[in-house]
Amino acid sequence: MIVPWARWIPSPNRSSRGGWPVDAVVLHHISLPPGRFGGGHVEALFCNRLDPAGHPYFARVAHLRVSAHFLVDRQGRVTQFVDTRDKAWHAGASALWGVPDVNRFSVGVELEGDEATPYTDAQYRSLDRLLADLAAAHPAIRPARIVGHEHVAPGRKRDPGPWFAWDRLAGRPPHTPFPPTGDR
Repeated sequence: MIVPWARWIPSPNRSSRGGWPVDAVVLHHISLPPGRFGGGHVEALFCNRLDPAGHPYFARVAHLRVSAHFLVDRQGRVTQFVDTRDKAWHAGASALWGVPDVNRFSVGVELEGDEATPYTDAQYRSLDRLLADLAAAHPAIRPARIVGHEHVAPGRKRDPGPWFAWDRLAGRPPHTPFPPTGDR
């Protein structure tokens, strides 16, 4: 699915899901350089155009081949990089409810943010709209399968971080410990 109201910038960093149905969403945070918002650097990273000389931090990450399906910026604008029928390269080494390679069955949503800054009201509004559209297109997505990168890669990742208000997501119960019990 390509969301018609999102800005579309295709990333080459994608692959086939290998027949896996979409039934989860993984929320992340990103800022480039760390702690700075705007500037188009996330888009450049996801499209393999980040200039390693543009900032000392960029030299450490410009070679990475990563992407997400969506980026929600601080103003709530949504950019889509990968069709949800394809696998975006967002979660890395990961497992959800004991099933590895979360990228095979999840949609990756990056929120422009970091561990020190609260998310904006505009981001929560856009995220709710996006999650509703994703659930309509992929009915197997349930509220309990909307998780953070920290839940699928514990000890390795900490996003979306302490400022993310799980209880602000429409239809999502207040944050509970992961992984929840139950079947996939």
